[in-house]
Amino acid sequence: MTRILLLMLFCCISMAGFTQTITQNSGWLFLLNNTKLSKKWGTHLDVQVRSSDNWENVRNFMFRPGLTYFISKKQDVTLGYLLNESHNLRQGLNEYKLTEHRIWEQYIYKHKISTIQVSHRLRLEQRFIDRHEKDDLFSQRFRYFFRMILPLEKGIKDFEKGVFVALQNEFFLNLQNKDELNKHVFDQNRAYAAAGYRFSKKFDLEAGYLNQTIKGVSNSTVNNVVQLAVYTRF
Repeated sequence: MTRILLLMLFCCISMAGFTQTITQNSGWLFLLNNTKLSKKWGTHLDVQVRSSDNWENVRNFMFRPGLTYFISKKQDVTLGYLLNESHNLRQGLNEYKLTEHRIWEQYIYKHKISTIQVSHRLRLEQRFIDRHEKDDLFSQRFRYFFRMILPLEKGIKDFEKGVFVALQNEFFLNLQNKDELNKHVFDQNRAYAAAGYRFSKKFDLEAGYLNQTIKGVSNSTVNNVVQLAVYTRF
């Protein structure tokens, strides 16, 4: 827990150095499925749709499949691919689309603190970005994700059904970036709080607020996000 607090403090210090701030408001739809094929193998799939500022249009569509190997009940590793299509509108001009392909590797460790379910995720991404009217960009990024699920009903040993609160934070670090305009190590931070309902071991539904802060070249962007998330497990 001490290490987590130090990591979150690091994010706060990094964000404190921002000069100018652009504020946006958007909505995200997040769908995640984990399917266990055998004792040791499974699949991962998440699909996301994200709006532009003030919900004017769809900005991002993300499709992220992966293959998971279960080390134990508490640990697993996944290798996957991501397709990210970004639709951008420039004033007075036609829409243009940026396409990004990623290879990603992740490690997840899960444990409990009393009745609280805790998960830690370490993810490494290799990003291949096809930019409109510019040279393609390759970069690598590291992400650390921390999530807690707190059942609101007391005395539950194995949380299978009921109302819960979810708290999570994730920060992103640029490890390799050939873009001359962006040399920051710190990329962004996402803090999130939500309320949800677990219908069964296989299905969660939650809605919450996500604060996304992105470090730019000369300014920062703060994105206020309303997110609806669906989690399925088979």
